[in-house]
Amino acid sequence: MPSSFDWTSLPGPIDLHAHSSASDGTESPAELVRSAARVGLGAVAITDHDTTTGWAAAGEEALRSGVVLIPGVEFSAQLDYRSVHILGYLLDERSEAFLEQRQRIRSERVQRAERMVARIGRDYPLTWQHVLDHADEGATIGRPHIADALVTLGVVTDRTAAFESVLHWRGGYYQPHKAPPPVEAVRIIRAAGGVPVVAHPAARGRAAMERDQLQLLVDNGLAGLEVFHRDNPESDREWLMERAAEFDLIVTGSSDWHGRGKPNLLGENTTTPEALARIVAEASGTAPVVPAQLFA
Repeated sequence: MPSSFDWTSLPGPIDLHAHSSASDGTESPAELVRSAARVGLGAVAITDHDTTTGWAAAGEEALRSGVVLIPGVEFSAQLDYRSVHILGYLLDERSEAFLEQRQRIRSERVQRAERMVARIGRDYPLTWQHVLDHADEGATIGRPHIADALVTLGVVTDRTAAFESVLHWRGGYYQPHKAPPPVEAVRIIRAAGGVPVVAHPAARGRAAMERDQLQLLVDNGLAGLEVFHRDNPESDREWLMERAAEFDLIVTGSSDWHGRGKPNLLGENTTTPEALARIVAEASGTAPVVPAQLFA
């Protein structure tokens, strides 16, 4: 891809956070891209949890559909007892540090899910096989797959109801999730030539992104903040924009699309072409997938 590609020439908006069935979305990687094309997006990022297994199929469909694909990943991290997610764009999926950490996190996710299912199974007719039946082969298994199994069994009506009851941390079945601190996730993404952006930084309260924590991440290579996301309260977005200006961080906006798994809609929040251009310029791990017709 030519380094001089004009990102303002994209035929539609840019959504930099979407999940496929390679993790906890309900559409395959190819279906995700087709959905992006159907709603008129010019570019979409596939950012499955702790896995890049959907990149190849999504990239092939992007070339057919005329949508730019930004390969990415959503890295699980933990600050004290709070979950913090770091989006990594355009990293080298073959990076040794990334592969090691990815495998460790995926293994911990499976063990955590198995522990939760064992506890839930004492009170509900849920088995580990039920959960596996709701996950694609090789997918990063997590609580959404347990939720889908509970829906099928008639225990709850939908994923939202599952997370508000059985899977809620007060529900009695919750198990903690072991993950690296956010600063380690940022370092791993940078070491793999990727560009790290904090996902929905105010979704669980801004405490995880107070200025001293943000300063530490910036000092270790943080590139941006996902400010425009439905889970960031409006009251916190101004603070996030001020910090982005203070630290010269890239500001992104995204849907966090999960297909039928969440009410989020593709393109409901978007990223500017200028912000995407900065991400591409900073990356050295892999390149966006740009359909040939966009060079015309």
